[in-house]
Amino acid sequence: MKIRRVLATAVAAAVTAPVVLLSSAPAFADEKPAAQTQKAKPTVEELKQAVERAQKEYDAAVIAVSDAIKFLTEGLEEETYPTKAALIEAEKAAEAAAKAKTEADQAVVDAQAELDAATTDEDKAAAQTALDEARTAATEAAEAKTAADTAVTEAQTAHDDERVAQTRKIGLLQKARDEAKKKLEDAEKALADAEAGEGEEPVGDCVPEPELTAVVSGLPDKVVGGTTETFTLRVTNGTGSTMDEVYPFASVHGFDTKGYKELDSYLDLEWSTAANPKWRDAGLLGGTSLGSLKANTSVDVKLRLKVDADVLAGQGSVYVTADYLNDDHSCGGYPDLNDHAFQILPKDGDGVGDPGKPEDPKDKPANPNKPTGQGGTSTTPVNTSSGTGTGSLAQTGSNDALPKIALAGGAALVLGAGAVIITRRRNRNTNA
Repeated sequence: MKIRRVLATAVAAAVTAPVVLLSSAPAFADEKPAAQTQKAKPTVEELKQAVERAQKEYDAAVIAVSDAIKFLTEGLEEETYPTKAALIEAEKAAEAAAKAKTEADQAVVDAQAELDAATTDEDKAAAQTALDEARTAATEAAEAKTAADTAVTEAQTAHDDERVAQTRKIGLLQKARDEAKKKLEDAEKALADAEAGEGEEPVGDCVPEPELTAVVSGLPDKVVGGTTETFTLRVTNGTGSTMDEVYPFASVHGFDTKGYKELDSYLDLEWSTAANPKWRDAGLLGGTSLGSLKANTSVDVKLRLKVDADVLAGQGSVYVTADYLNDDHSCGGYPDLNDHAFQILPKDGDGVGDPGKPEDPKDKPANPNKPTGQGGTSTTPVNTSSGTGTGSLAQTGSNDALPKIALAGGAALVLGAGAVIITRRRNRNTNA
């Protein structure tokens, strides 16, 4: 259902039962909503793309974990891997050093045996020299073996460190894989929920948007019975974003100078646009989209007020506002109705309610200021919104009953619009 239809219903209820709405005024006043921003909901196609991306991320994470485990068990043990190659070389060197030490130790034993077997002084001297050299070589071989063993220990430590680092890497990859899996599951659920609700009419959150304004220009301060006045309603999108569908609203309301008789039946408000030049009843305007409205641009609607020749003297107001509805189902509008007041003059200056004719006491209620049964004393001023109407009660010369009774309907219109905004906000809070 279009937003404007909801507002039109509230306005109709306000006109027919203003006392009820006026009695609720304090509740609405206490809950004046603030403007909010609306984040668009993703479409089914966008959710499908999100699932595809999440699936790719998860698949890549699974492969990364598998490759890391394989590298731990196989890659690190390949002879070409730096730490493994260094360990192999160190082990080979240590093995050679150990063999050299064994041979050097045996040479010492053999030289000692030669010395023990020598009988002449010459043979004993030669054997002693050989023994000393063997002992020196054995010492050097022992030191070489110690160095080689130390190199093996260091190479083994470096290789073990690589193993630990790879194990930690696997842990991080497994965590990333689990997160990717959760992301995929969430994306799949969001898609499933969206697809399950495709057959339902999507409902967007409506928010107050004070930058969407509706202003009347060219409406005179006074209108005369039997005449027609043409003026303009300008709808302006003062936000920084395009509004896909904009719905204006206009309504006319009037009372005689005594405040007893509605003059709505004497007032006929019509509208037309450049795209739809045929004049139509203003009651149809609320359900008519003006199309998209780009940021910081305006669109004009022509309004035509026809006043019956036999209208009574009184006071009238044209009430205007505007709403929007975007393709992503976000919606909202100006949080009030602007009223533009004018004085109604009879065609011939005659008739009941003529300011120049004495009042008939029988037409006046016993106590027009008495509080209503619903609470409150209909003393709401004519402009309860931020309207820029040019007329005012002080200029009409009407009696004291007019601001208390005749304009109660106008105030109720404003409260009716406020009721729509309040309901929207409460619905959002309930569904949050």
